[in-house]
This record gives sequence, structure tokens and C-alpha cells, in this order.
Amino acid sequence: MSTSRSRQQHVEIAEYLQNLIHSGDLAPGDQLPSEAELCEKFGSSRGPVRQAVATLRAEGLVSSGRGRRSMVLSTQISNSFDALLSATAFFEEEGHKAGAKIIRIARELASETVADALELKQDDPVVEIMRVRTADDLPVMVEKLVFPTKWGEPLMTLTPHSPSVHKQLREMGAHVDNIVRTALITQADSEQAELLGIAEGAPLIHLTLRASTYQGEPVEFAEYYVRGDVITIDQSNVRGGSVPVKLGLKNPKN
Repeated sequence: MSTSRSRQQHVEIAEYLQNLIHSGDLAPGDQLPSEAELCEKFGSSRGPVRQAVATLRAEGLVSSGRGRRSMVLSTQISNSFDALLSATAFFEEEGHKAGAKIIRIARELASETVADALELKQDDPVVEIMRVRTADDLPVMVEKLVFPTKWGEPLMTLTPHSPSVHKQLREMGAHVDNIVRTALITQADSEQAELLGIAEGAPLIHLTLRASTYQGEPVEFAEYYVRGDVITIDQSNVRGGSVPVKLGLKNPKN
């Protein structure tokens, strides 16, 4: 079996198991299907099956097994890569209708922070897009996306009915492969409060994001000011594994 085939099977099997857990068909305390059952279902060798289970173990979803079938520990599924990169993908993955109101699209001069993130010189030209993002028509976040002119200029004609920004970037050849995000708690200023329909001084989560290609070429610097009353953070991890963190969206109307 080729390496490419094994990788495809590993992903397919992992997604199948994740869907069983996320849907509730497998609850905490339930055992995963046996290796033999999964091998038969997917026409696979044991290698891809074990790799798929290892993926779930690293996400904190299942136990290590150690001579017995792995057991479901949690039903929380980590955000997909696209949902970490794109507000549209995040809302849709959480089961909400994504929307956007454009506040401005403009050519700007790179601040020190933007220049550092995009590996430019301060005051180099960039393109900035500022929008209010909505989930089920409720304002949830103020979004500011900043791009080098190479990627930003074609986005100057963006409208609310255009394809998503990140879909357009992919079509232009900007294939984001790496993102780095940081978060801190802040308070809404008067402009943010008005745009989001909340009180001035209300808590916000300020997320910053740097996105680059596989080759390390910077594509985007983004800032999100997200209402603190609609975001949840779920975390599940296993000793010795990675520590995935998931952002979730509460029902804004509750």
C-alpha cells in the first residue's frame, strides 16, 4: 500500500471516528470499534487505523488503550484549521449563518506591529479590510484583516456578496499552511460598542493572527475583537500528547 493511500485512509478513519464521537453515537465511556472492525470497514491495514486512533488520542478524545480498546473520554472536537483561520468557516462549523458588514477597505501604511507580522518595513503600503462579522445576523466580532499589497490589491473590490476572503486568497495562490494566534481580554471602546451593539467597557476577547504559507511567506495579519459573552473555550488533553484548545460559540440570544 502506498504512503499516499495510507495517509488518505488515516484521515478518513479519523474523521469517521470523530463524527461518531461528536454526534453522540459514541459517548464518554464507550469503546471504539476494534482494529479488526475498522480494518474490515475501510479495507485497511492496521497501520492507518492505529494512526487514526493516535490522532484522536492527541486531541484528548480517547484513552491510550494499552492492550485494550481505546475508550472515549470527551466529545469535544477541536476546531478545524480553516475555522481557526477564517471567521466564516468558524461560524459555519459551529452551525451558524455567517455574515459580514464592510466598514472600510483602504490602502494604509504599515504600522510597526503590522510590518513586523508581515515582514515589511514600517510605512510600507498594505491593504486593510475592516468588517463587523455576524452569526445568525447578530454582531459578534469586529474584524480587521491586513495584507501585503500582493494579496490585498485584488481584494479592494470586496463586497458582502463576494466569495470569502480566504477562498479568494486560495484562488490567487496564497495557500496558508501556518497560523499563530494570541488572545487577551480587553474592553470595548465606544466605536466597538456601537458596532457590536454592546455597552462601552463590555468584555472583549482580542485575538491576533499571523498567517503564512508553507514556505513561510506572510499572507495576513488579523485582529478580531470578539464579544466575551458568546465565546466558549473547551480543552481536553492526555498526558504526553498535544494540548488542543477549542473556541466555541454560545447561542448569542441566550
